[in-house]
Amino acid sequence: MILYHGTNTDFTAIDLNKSQRGKDFGCGFYLSELESQAEEMAKFKVKLFGGQYIVQSYEFNEAHLSDGTLRFQRFDSYSRDWAEFILANRQNRNADNIHDYDIVYGPIANDKVGAQIRNVMEQNINMDTFLERLKYMKGITFQYFFGSKKAIQMLRRL
Repeated sequence: MILYHGTNTDFTAIDLNKSQRGKDFGCGFYLSELESQAEEMAKFKVKLFGGQYIVQSYEFNEAHLSDGTLRFQRFDSYSRDWAEFILANRQNRNADNIHDYDIVYGPIANDKVGAQIRNVMEQNINMDTFLERLKYMKGITFQYFFGSKKAIQMLRRL
């Protein structure tokens, strides 16, 4: 399969140490099956940080998702399990991830995740409302998280 990564700076080697904490699935390298989605992310990063938008392409053998080579978590839809996973990862401020998955696949959360986390933590909303508010307004879109050196080594830049 071909996966895409949107960025505002070009690089040749993926460095997980540069990953940010508090993201949907934790510190890792995020990719999409949709080139247009990666392009949107690249343009967003340019608006925030400057630079130029770049979409990098990677090849990945998806057989590794089911052959036992990697620890893989899959969320096929918005679900309570997915929302709880997002909440736990977004709250994590440690350098280490709260899970040991090499790859996670699942929906992208709404851009206003921070406000919703605050609401659920302050008990202004329940978990069902939290889940509804995390749904991406433009329709469901998915992302791949590569969170280990083992997983990163299986990506080949095109």
